[in-house]
Amino acid sequence: IHENFHNLVIFLNEVKKYDVKKILFLGDFMNNGVAKTLAKSEVPVFAVWGNNDGDKVAITKTAMSEGSNLTVGFDTFDILDVDGRRIFLTHYPLLAKPMAKSGDFDVVFYGHNHQKNIDKVNECLVVNPGEISAHKTGVASFAIYDTENNAVELIDLQETISTKTEQSQKHLEN
Repeated sequence: IHENFHNLVIFLNEVKKYDVKKILFLGDFMNNGVAKTLAKSEVPVFAVWGNNDGDKVAITKTAMSEGSNLTVGFDTFDILDVDGRRIFLTHYPLLAKPMAKSGDFDVVFYGHNHQKNIDKVNECLVVNPGEISAHKTGVASFAIYDTENNAVELIDLQETISTKTEQSQKHLEN
């Protein structure tokens, strides 16, 4: 998410169009404001830590506050059972393929590099949903995981904003 509240709100509105039972967030809150926004989501959110989360104490307090719809795990990875599917979540790509190779999971989700991707290791899906922030790739995206069919669809958000512009790239080059 990387503090892109504009795209986060677009995502939270877009996800209402799907039969989503849980949002899985793969790290990089950047600040407690993002946590507060996720805590008010109509769909429950489960998050793992990334490498750019900001004040973890404040984020944890937000997740634990009354009425919060945000749950934060204890590490940069976690395991969930959803609809009979074993799901491994991690912020780091380095953990994704070894966990998929273990044969213990139906799907492995990872983030960190912001590159949307769907791969398969044996029968395990390995998925990076991309980024909500659109600051690295210029495209805001997310994934919908169908637990019934063990299938994933990557979805690009529309009407998003990004700091990856021609002007910003020229500035960085100079």
